[in-house]
Amino acid sequence: MSLDTTTFLAILAMAIVTYATRIAGLFIADRLVLSGRAKTAFDAIPPAVLVAVIAPTALTTGWAEALAAAITAVAATRLPLLATVAVGVASVVVLRQVL
Repeated sequence: MSLDTTTFLAILAMAIVTYATRIAGLFIADRLVLSGRAKTAFDAIPPAVLVAVIAPTALTTGWAEALAAAITAVAATRLPLLATVAVGVASVVVLRQVL
């Protein structure tokens, strides 16, 4: 198997650009002074990304996973992270056996 030079350079360029944007984001975010609505918006980004990643899988795989996601979401409002993960894993295991 041989690697075309153009393909290699394209992959290398994409890796460099991806790394540069991530590093630049860290440097820029440290220098931002946020207050009020901007701070609230930035604080909402991690949960929004998490939901965007998890929701399609949870809602398209079956009833057990959808119900487990709902149970986990409710648990997340009351429990710490490790306990929420345990509730989520336990609920999907039990619901897969039941349903």
